[in-house]
Amino acid sequence: MNNRTVRKAVFPVAGLGTRFLPATKTVPKEMLPIVDRPLIQYAVDEAIQAGCDTLVFVTNRYKHAVADYFDKAYELEQKLERSGKQEQLDLVRHVLPEGVRAVFVTQAEALGLGHAVLCAKPVVGDEPFAVLLPDDLIWNRGGDGALKQMTDLAASSGASVIATQEVPREQTGSYGIVATEGFSGRSGRITGIVEKPSPEEAPSTLAVVGRYVLSPRVFDLLEATRPGAGGEIQLTDAISALLAEETALAYRFKGTRFDCGTHIGLIEATIRYALDNEKLSEPARRMMTDALVEMGVIDSE
Repeated sequence: MNNRTVRKAVFPVAGLGTRFLPATKTVPKEMLPIVDRPLIQYAVDEAIQAGCDTLVFVTNRYKHAVADYFDKAYELEQKLERSGKQEQLDLVRHVLPEGVRAVFVTQAEALGLGHAVLCAKPVVGDEPFAVLLPDDLIWNRGGDGALKQMTDLAASSGASVIATQEVPREQTGSYGIVATEGFSGRSGRITGIVEKPSPEEAPSTLAVVGRYVLSPRVFDLLEATRPGAGGEIQLTDAISALLAEETALAYRFKGTRFDCGTHIGLIEATIRYALDNEKLSEPARRMMTDALVEMGVIDSE
């Protein structure tokens, strides 16, 4: 991969979010709120901070809420304007800044993450691109977002970059796991990648999480990838094939990852963001302390 600027970001948002039923019967999981903003907004802001100006949302034919969120809301805007609620009006109008466009692509069948990424090929074309999974909310308080860190590394190295973090060995079966060599500082060259290996077979405990900066060559490799378990096309398989042709780096990002694809991860993220919110921090602390006292977890003193 050459060191062209990463301008396009792909957001696979076609999943059904069955873990969060019945809430996700009508509300996509990407629209579940962390305090007062949906998950997708945090991922979008991260991509924009990294310099992306074309956001490609891969969705299914039934999920309209994400597209509606990034579209103009004329009635709401007029009502807020007539009421003089300028602060709320600005929030509604600026979910995307000027110069950033949203493109929506339909994934006709749920054929896996690799297939979802492949659906974005007509928009991305022949240039490096980012993939962000909104379920993985990565917070680097006061510093660059994870994707900005990764695009900087991709620009300086000319390599694809994949976000990773250490996980307990007993959890390797829930992740793609990479083998690396020459790890220095926060990055190292990937020599192999295995999808959800057992703890005994895992080449390391360095797990892939939901941020990628990828060479456009991945699209050709995805087209040649045969479906695996469940008939799904795995992004991991295409990355594995890419390693034979190009360099890809594992990157240990600065920041905290919240797995908002799980109930406890969503709760943890909500608590942490509430405690960091200028207006909510103190009342949130009092509420949590009162609840813990009432439950007998801590003493009132």
